[in-house]
Amino acid sequence: MKKHSNFNWNYFIKHIAIIAVPVALQNLLTTTGSMVDTMMLASLGEKTVGAVGLCAQFSSLMFAGYWGFVGGGMMFFSQYWGAKDDEGITRSYGLTLSFMMAVGVIFACLAVGAPELVMNIYTDKREIQQIGITYLRIVGFAYPLQILAMAMSALLRSIEQVKIPLYGGIAAVFANCFFNYILIFGKWGFPQMGAAGAALGTVLAGMVNLFILFAFVVRRKIPFVLAFTRHFRWNRVFVGQYLQKCFPILCNEVLIGIGNMMINIVLGHQSEQAIAAVAVFRTLEGLVIAFFSGFANAATILVGKEVGAGSHETAFERAKRLVYLCSGFIGIACLMIIGLHDPLLHAMGLRGESYRIGTGMLFIYSVAAVLRMGNWAQNDTYRSAGDAAFGSVMEITFMYLMVLPCVYTANYIFHAPFLLVFALCYGDEPIRYVIMQVHMYSGKWIKPVSDAGMASIGEFRRRHGIGEGKRKRGAVK
Repeated sequence: MKKHSNFNWNYFIKHIAIIAVPVALQNLLTTTGSMVDTMMLASLGEKTVGAVGLCAQFSSLMFAGYWGFVGGGMMFFSQYWGAKDDEGITRSYGLTLSFMMAVGVIFACLAVGAPELVMNIYTDKREIQQIGITYLRIVGFAYPLQILAMAMSALLRSIEQVKIPLYGGIAAVFANCFFNYILIFGKWGFPQMGAAGAALGTVLAGMVNLFILFAFVVRRKIPFVLAFTRHFRWNRVFVGQYLQKCFPILCNEVLIGIGNMMINIVLGHQSEQAIAAVAVFRTLEGLVIAFFSGFANAATILVGKEVGAGSHETAFERAKRLVYLCSGFIGIACLMIIGLHDPLLHAMGLRGESYRIGTGMLFIYSVAAVLRMGNWAQNDTYRSAGDAAFGSVMEITFMYLMVLPCVYTANYIFHAPFLLVFALCYGDEPIRYVIMQVHMYSGKWIKPVSDAGMASIGEFRRRHGIGEGKRKRGAVK
């Protein structure tokens, strides 16, 4: 077993920076763009902010629907990248993109063809529903564009081409702010479209993002994206292995997405001030997730690559350090948001009661986020190493047996204050964190899919006493 003193900290920190910083920067820019959009919409009133925020929750449900395939795909991409298996990367990308696009088309059809149904689910406020319906009918056309860009970005990050998605993200953010400004307010001869203008700006920004991504891929001749005819060279064995690894992640994301939708329905049936505060909170939450996303991608690549190459000890030691670094940086991000919450909330249109609710939500979240992101980081690490089931089972179990019952009981039976109901959304995080830590140190989550990884996994398991209960498990340092 490698000792901690032999751990290559220079390589580790350098590659975290190479991978995590561009991803975090891209997501920070995207979140900043969302904040600017919210500030623009704030001039149209809290109802508009609340309506667009609820539409964003529908987009989040779509995200949950396809993220299982992104997570599974990145596991295959990174492990095949470590094993230098180009054919494996290419066919994994084709399969991942096919499943993701199927989800995107379904949600686009719902947004464009049945926006009334969607808004009736999320809120009972008629004026907010009407604004949301107008927004969804347009923004639905952006969904397939966003999914294609997400699939390409996931692949590019997994093969350590992290700057290309960053360039696309930068262009998309600036385009979104530009188009939103001229379309929301009717500048330079364009009609004043309000929330519909924000939706159209999102569609146009999606086109810009795709154009930049394709331009760089063609210029650098990245074969995995351009080899269209090889994207669909699947056989039954490969599809079965892919779905077996993706299924726990897919169940996790879909069921958690449905659970979050049920929570958002509770939040969406509160006062108009609370709905506006939730919409602003979700935007600021994106700042914290932006920090986290960089570490999540670093975990997927730095751990998954080593598992695919058969260097399991290195993957094991990297994983533990990534989780703690992630929690530390999330704590810093939360402190920054708390320090700046007053001007941020006012700039995004919150006043009086909505400001009070928004402030309370940020303080509650800042305490919960350190554990929440630590749990997510561990789950992403397990997935990249081939263990898609453990973290998924934990998250689903606690969502449906603890979080949802507590939230619904507090809201509908005891009529608890809104902020208490909101705090209960994070009640499971401390318990799951302890369980996830025990699993982390067990080493049982390293389950390679590449030939090189499987060839050396037996020695790693023997060294750490990982068996089927027939012999005593050795200490894992």
